[in-house]
Amino acid sequence: MPTVRYRHANVDGLNVFYREAGTVGKPKLLLLHGFPSAGHMFRDLIPLLGDDFHIVAPDLPGFGQSDMPPRDQFGYTFDHIADVIDRFTEVVGFDRFAVYVFDYGAPTGFRLAVKHPERITGIVSQNGNAYVEGLSEGWNPIRAYWEDPSQANREALRKLLAPDTTRWQYTHGVADESLVSPDGIALDNYYLARPGMDDVQLDLFLDYRSNVALYPAFQAYFREHQPRLLAIWGRNDPFFLPPGAEAFKRDIPEARVSFLDTGHFALETHAGEIAEAILAFFAR
Repeated sequence: MPTVRYRHANVDGLNVFYREAGTVGKPKLLLLHGFPSAGHMFRDLIPLLGDDFHIVAPDLPGFGQSDMPPRDQFGYTFDHIADVIDRFTEVVGFDRFAVYVFDYGAPTGFRLAVKHPERITGIVSQNGNAYVEGLSEGWNPIRAYWEDPSQANREALRKLLAPDTTRWQYTHGVADESLVSPDGIALDNYYLARPGMDDVQLDLFLDYRSNVALYPAFQAYFREHQPRLLAIWGRNDPFFLPPGAEAFKRDIPEARVSFLDTGHFALETHAGEIAEAILAFFAR
């Protein structure tokens, strides 16, 4: 079983917590988590890939064990988060790497790819969207906030931060809920309950519109650079629809697209299948 180490990196004064496994010299793999989680969402995947990759899985700024600076000292935007992770990769010596993107990790990782296409050796998108057709009607309350960033529309989104909503994100579309560990749900809810976290997340809900605005730039990167790409999605995701995965093939004809009979947090139920797909994909 590969050893997992728990480390901290000083990224221009910001403490970024990360998990590391595998052997230096193996192909590098950067794992980027999503909302409302942290690097712990990869707890089952990392041991399955650690013999074949050198893996790092950082907690994004404001998430998990990484620093959560006050909002008046740190702008919680996806541009800023991506800049921190960009510097993080340099601090930990990830000069060329494949990237696994999920949910919020997708607009973070795709920004890195657009900025440094020469550094990206491949992409695994697990419910990590880059196409308008991938956005479900579940985004409508957040879209309303984009169109009218009023206090009323902001307050209406607080229900998305409730403990029951977190659990629903994990279990919706899962055939056998007994496969979903309560540990990840409990830990995510612990982080969400920290003082000030609600406004951090509401800021990010608003800024998510910047990701949609960048979809054409992400797609132009796909067309120009033709990165090796595996899209492996939970087909029952209430937020990111299967057409969003299928759309990758429009810009990367050689992309491989696969669906699993599960929901948003596909690793909770299908870590083994996802690991096998990644190993087979990069062995080609």
